[in-house]
Amino acid sequence: MLAAILHGIVLAFGLILPLGAQNVFVFNQGVSQPKFRKALPVVITASLCDTILILLATLGVSVIVLSVPALQTVIFTVGLLFLLYMGWSIWRSDPVALNQKEGAMSPKKQIMIAISVSLLNPHAIIDTVGVIGTSSLNYSGSEKIAFTTACIIISWLWFLSLAIAGKVVGNFDTKGTLLKVINKISAIIIWIVAIYIAVELFKMF
Repeated sequence: MLAAILHGIVLAFGLILPLGAQNVFVFNQGVSQPKFRKALPVVITASLCDTILILLATLGVSVIVLSVPALQTVIFTVGLLFLLYMGWSIWRSDPVALNQKEGAMSPKKQIMIAISVSLLNPHAIIDTVGVIGTSSLNYSGSEKIAFTTACIIISWLWFLSLAIAGKVVGNFDTKGTLLKVINKISAIIIWIVAIYIAVELFKMF
């Protein structure tokens, strides 16, 4: 049981730690919102989306969905275009504006974008299915439940911590110097992921 829990913790951290569109958006909302509680919609939405992906992966449903070539092509294409757009938006974003009114999005907009960066990212979907889904096959019964629960808890704690870190940075980095560097690096990482997806999409034809 303990081995399954530790395995879930390590895998979840490994998948969620790299900078990406989802992490950047949660962090940025932590920076831009005047009060931390106003960033909770993005934290909850991102966590719920990850929970859904993890459950689908461990239950094997996502493997069935991604086994349909046409559906997989659509997901990859939409995801590729979305990541290219997200990378460009983050690269051009003005960190200073994140502390202004226009940077603090409404709960509805936070939820919509969080769903997009979570569920329209084929790289994240493939990682969840390929790593967490495959690893869950090693367990059954209570061990599988423990493994899945550990992955989900780490996801929730991570997004909560990310928003808190954003709020702390926002309070000290009023000129947006650090955030500007983070945004540039994040945009490059997102474009690298987009290139990877483009290669995978090319292989399908």
